[in-house]
Amino acid sequence: MVFQTGVISLQARIVKLFCRLTVKRRMKKPAASPIDGIRRLRASLSRYDAVNRRLTRGLRVVESEGVVGGEWLLPGSEPRDRAILFVHGGAFVACSPLTHRPLTTALARRTGVPLFAVDYRLAPEHPFPAAIDDVLAAFDALVARGIPPNGIVLVGDSAGGGLVLSAGIALAARGHDRMPAAIVAYSPWTDLLATGDSIRTNSRSDDMLVGSGTASSARNYVTDPSKLLDPLASPLYGDLAGLPQLLVFASTCEILLDDSVRFVDRARRAGTPAELVLEPDMPHVWAIFVDVMPEAKRTVAQTADFILRVLAAQPSDGRRSAEMERRTA
Repeated sequence: MVFQTGVISLQARIVKLFCRLTVKRRMKKPAASPIDGIRRLRASLSRYDAVNRRLTRGLRVVESEGVVGGEWLLPGSEPRDRAILFVHGGAFVACSPLTHRPLTTALARRTGVPLFAVDYRLAPEHPFPAAIDDVLAAFDALVARGIPPNGIVLVGDSAGGGLVLSAGIALAARGHDRMPAAIVAYSPWTDLLATGDSIRTNSRSDDMLVGSGTASSARNYVTDPSKLLDPLASPLYGDLAGLPQLLVFASTCEILLDDSVRFVDRARRAGTPAELVLEPDMPHVWAIFVDVMPEAKRTVAQTADFILRVLAAQPSDGRRSAEMERRTA
């Protein structure tokens, strides 16, 4: 476990205040119905679409309408033997590849690795297991186009962080020859039963989320309560042996802190190599503020270094090994 230290930046303090005055205030505002709250959330996120569309400097964007939709962010040529598969958060009901472009474009630029952001189906229109089915289908589609499983790194945030961890569990059940190189999860939602102590103890300190709404948010996605324990919905309760290397980030003040701490602890006890990085007093999924926060820039840099390191360690031809070593030097 790595604890980052130091006084948080002025930029981070401004972002935290912004999150409290916008995101968290909306979370606290009563909605006429669950679907009304979801529509309100989606509408508020759409305000940033125009800005996010302009964040592709140095990258080529290719829309995909294959088995599962999404977008490629290409820092160079077409993807051949390596790729990042990115799964966005949004409580399973909101967001898209476009909302997460601040983070995905930063990762693609920093690593030089082609990135595919999957546009999975959202709840409540498409309840569990639609989202995880789409993530696994996207992984299979990358393999079908010739990218070896061990040339793929799964990355996700919040609900998307839970999805990439669930995908790892599903892929491990298929066999080790189908495993990705690694998984990175930012503030992952791993327990849809909301049993972590931080759901309650950090509800006031979390700058974005309200602990009391977690259980009801889970029901928007998993309509059958008996499925909340399914590892494809709540990866905390899965068999965590045989997973690839894990890198998990969490904030000490967010309600999902225990979702990360408990998952990494269980993964290590199962023999899976897992690193947990804890940042003090950061907003939920702070890495998405990479364009304005030094702490987010540091997190993205740590992520990129990890991705390049694990890809360089995979069996590959000499050309790819040399390229990876050059990028990590």
